Amino acid sequence: MRHVVSLFDLSTAEIEAIFAITHDLKAKHAAGLRESILPGRVVALLFEKPSLRTRVSFEAGISHLGGNSLFLGTEVGFNARESLADFGRVISQYVDAIVVRAYRHDTVVELAKHCTCAVINGLTDYTHPCQGLADLYTLRELLGKFPGHRVAYVGDANNVARSLAIGCARLDLPLSVATPKGYGYDEPFLARLRSEVPNAKLTLTEDPAEAVRGASAVYTDVWTSMGQEAESQRRLKDFAGFQIDAKLMALASPDAYFLHCLPAHRGEEVAADVIDGPQSVVVEQAGNRMHVQKGVLTWLLGRE
Repeated sequence: MRHVVSLFDLSTAEIEAIFAITHDLKAKHAAGLRESILPGRVVALLFEKPSLRTRVSFEAGISHLGGNSLFLGTEVGFNARESLADFGRVISQYVDAIVVRAYRHDTVVELAKHCTCAVINGLTDYTHPCQGLADLYTLRELLGKFPGHRVAYVGDANNVARSLAIGCARLDLPLSVATPKGYGYDEPFLARLRSEVPNAKLTLTEDPAEAVRGASAVYTDVWTSMGQEAESQRRLKDFAGFQIDAKLMALASPDAYFLHCLPAHRGEEVAADVIDGPQSVVVEQAGNRMHVQKGVLTWLLGRE
């Protein structure tokens, strides 16, 4: 049984296979075709955190593929009423895949150990693989072949930034990451990335201008993620100077794209005239969540 708990779980060839499926399904969707590839398949959405893009894109996606979804909130007692082992063994009898949006990454790792159905990480505090796949697919659509291009990420080296780093490494896309001191990648993550993808082209800096200069795409995320609200004021101070504004974007390639995983805080990590400007592709990026997740579901469940 295959799971997608992080992008470390997917090889370069497997990501490319998912993207090939995604390309086919997206083209058919644009033409008004929604093939019933996964009839009768049931996907459980097990969410501890609020969601717009992850929930709706998975619900719509499995529906397009001929299957169904079950949104499961706190009433099922996930990670509370019984052990994760009992929960995982039982729910696996009912559904074909589980999308988990949890506060702690270890919760998803532990659940996957006991499930006999596919487990997909819909977001944890450590990684966001579905977002990472959508990001890379969007960049593939925009840039075509990756040689000659580089992505810049400015902000907190959070769950989104980790998934972006793994995905870029897998697909041989150079990535420059600028973070304030103390907000960079943790050393265990960097050690694993270097071990699994020794040729990863990852540049780390504390200077946003250095990261952005000449980049083909500029990416940022909120400075304060869900669960970090108590740190908001300190983070606002620590991230001063890391906002993506028109002046910083001007250092990138003239035709560079701006990406953001959303939701965004205009006036904090990004200026309104950038995220709402002509270089922004955040809506297309969000839309690709559904198409890529349809590719993931088809790749996982269609192989059984």
